[in-house]
Amino acid sequence: MRVVCIADTHGCYQKLRLPSGDVLIHAGDMTAQSNFEEVRDFLTWFGAQEHAHRILVAGNHDRLHETDADIAAALTPSGVTYLQDRGCIIGGLKFWGSPVQPEFMNWAFNRRRGREISAHWSMIPEDTDVVVTHGPAYGILDHDVRGRNHGCADLRKRLEVIQPRLHVCGHIHSGHGIGKLGRTVMVNAAICDDDYRPSHPPLVIDL
Repeated sequence: MRVVCIADTHGCYQKLRLPSGDVLIHAGDMTAQSNFEEVRDFLTWFGAQEHAHRILVAGNHDRLHETDADIAAALTPSGVTYLQDRGCIIGGLKFWGSPVQPEFMNWAFNRRRGREISAHWSMIPEDTDVVVTHGPAYGILDHDVRGRNHGCADLRKRLEVIQPRLHVCGHIHSGHGIGKLGRTVMVNAAICDDDYRPSHPPLVIDL
């Protein structure tokens, strides 16, 4: 199974050249302001991609998915699977996704570090193959331009227990790249750089 990973497109998706693959994952921050038109246009584009399966989680910029979930759901075309603390099965592999991240200014899907955010990670089944979250795990592809880490330590602990085959995230634009945590391939698929320019390429993982 070929998985194409993107995140943090922030309205710049029209400029992307997506590799072919079986599953297209967008790990949040599809929009810049998350108004109705912006969400509608992104979802129309995402639903029209050639990949057989398209998985989406929201991010901290995607406020419509938090405040008007019914409207966001109505805009989601068939063939797009939106994951918010839930999972799906594709080709025998178990995917699970969540938009939450540790508190980050006054954005959407903020959760306090510790017990509050851990409650979300505890929902991830231990037999999950692919975990998709907007935010990264602590210490892996989570550094800003000054080298400071912004990832979630509780998410990292859960991934160390589950040991999924793949974890896909975004959120911290300068963390774009591929790493490892034990046997897990870790991907920060942020497309935009810190100046919100679409400077990073999509990343492809074969499972």
